Amino acid sequence: MMTVRISRKQSAAADNLAAAAGVILMTDLALSLGDALIKLTSGTIAVWQLFLLRSLMALPLLVPAVLASSGATLRPRALAWTTLRSLMLVLMWLAYYAALPHLQLSVAAVSYYTLPVFITLFSALFVGERVGPIGWMAVALGLSGVLLILRPDAAAFNAYALLPLLSAVLYALAMILTRTKCREEHPLTLSLALNLAFVVVGLGGVGVFQENSGEGGYLTTGWLPLGAAEIGTLVVLSAAMIIGSLGAAFSYQRAPSNVIGTLDFSYVGFAAIWGLLLFQEVPSLITLCGMALIVGAGILALRR
Repeated sequence: MMTVRISRKQSAAADNLAAAAGVILMTDLALSLGDALIKLTSGTIAVWQLFLLRSLMALPLLVPAVLASSGATLRPRALAWTTLRSLMLVLMWLAYYAALPHLQLSVAAVSYYTLPVFITLFSALFVGERVGPIGWMAVALGLSGVLLILRPDAAAFNAYALLPLLSAVLYALAMILTRTKCREEHPLTLSLALNLAFVVVGLGGVGVFQENSGEGGYLTTGWLPLGAAEIGTLVVLSAAMIIGSLGAAFSYQRAPSNVIGTLDFSYVGFAAIWGLLLFQEVPSLITLCGMALIVGAGILALRR
C-alpha cells in the first residue's frame, strides 16, 4: 500500500531518477507481498495481533532513529493533530485489511489506488487548490472505474469493495491534515506516533475481543496462538513496512513526484501477480476495464 511521503529536496544534484524508479518498484513489490501475506494469513493472525506485534517490532528501530535525528522529537509539536492523523491512518489500514479476506487482492488494490482522485477532490474542497479541467476529468474517470468494479445494481456486487474506498478516503484526509496541520513535524516523529497508535489500538482490540480467540471473525478475534510460520510472517510484514517508508521517502526525494507517483501504480500490477500466484484470482473483463480507468485517472490526477 502507499505510505506517507516526504517532499523531495529541491537540490537538483540530489536527483537520481534511475535509482528512485528502481527503489519505488522494489518498495511496491515489498508492500504488495506484505498485503498478500496478510490476506493469506487472515485466519491465523488476528488483525489486532498484527497491529500490535508489527509495530512493537518496529519501535526498537524507530525510537533510536528519532533520538539520533536533530530535527525529530519523541513528542509531536502538534500533538492533537498528529494523534488525529495517526488514528485516521490506523482506521485506513483496518478497513483495508478487513476487506482482504473477502476480495481479490487486485480489486482491493485498485480500489485503494483511487487515492490521487480523492486527494485531488479534497484539495479543492478543503485546501482551496485549483484543480482544473484535467483534475476534474481524473475524478470523473476514477469514479466511473469504481462504478464498473462495484456494479451496485448487479448480482456481483460485493459490499466489502467499499472498504478499500473508505481506506482511500481516510488516507486522503490524513494527507490533507499532514499538509495543513502537521507540516512542521519530522517524518520520523510522525512514523513513531503512527506506530504507537497501532500499539494502543492493537492492545485495545486484543483486550476487547480476548474472549473470541479463534472463534470470531477476522475483526472480532482478539488473539490467536502463533507458531514459527506466523512469527516469521510478522517479521516479514514489519520489514515490508520499514522498506515501504524508507523506499517512498528515498524515491520522492530524488525524483519528480508526478513521475514516481505514476510508477507507484506498479503496486496494482504486483498485487494482480500475487493474486494470481497465491490465490488463483483472475479478474473479470469488466473489473479489468474498471481497473484501467482508475489507474488512468490516478495518472491524470498526478500530472494535472
